[in-house]
Amino acid sequence: MATPLELLWALIGLLLTIGGTFVEASIASPSWNFGSEALHTQSLGVNYQIGAVLLVGCLGGKKAGALSQIAYLALGLAWLPVFTKGGGLQYLWEPTFGYLLGFVPGAWVCGWLAFKVAPRLEFLATSCLVGLLSIHVSGLIYLALIYSFNQEQVMTAAAKYSLSPLPGQLAIACAVSVLAFILRQVMFY
Repeated sequence: MATPLELLWALIGLLLTIGGTFVEASIASPSWNFGSEALHTQSLGVNYQIGAVLLVGCLGGKKAGALSQIAYLALGLAWLPVFTKGGGLQYLWEPTFGYLLGFVPGAWVCGWLAFKVAPRLEFLATSCLVGLLSIHVSGLIYLALIYSFNQEQVMTAAAKYSLSPLPGQLAIACAVSVLAFILRQVMFY
């Protein structure tokens, strides 16, 4: 049974995941043209959804992480437009649904690893990377299943849904690691 604190983190994780779905991840860099622009923003080609999944695991633990993502999937499959392309049971046939399913084990393993030792940046980074790996493994397995193991289709989809967004997702995982480290120091846990 989840504690009230874990349920609170699960709710926070659910709200962050829903919000992160609709916010594009970008990095800011100073402009070389000092007179006209202060900052340039460069899109990472992904949204903050993965960041929310990993952050709730790092801050709330394995139960809160998994519960938040189970709730997210339930809301999306119940026709609430919380997924990138809406919601509903037809989403089961989307190639990206396997990655959404991977949010549950990804958040769980990230939370499990994040709380095995005292919060240190390298352990939080490792937990985020293993969580991200779990999401991609689930997504790739789902791609293989929906494309009936057709090697050409699976490889094309894997390049589009795993390899292409991976650099942006790695940048987000690094940022989440630093943010989680700082917040766990501030919150004394």
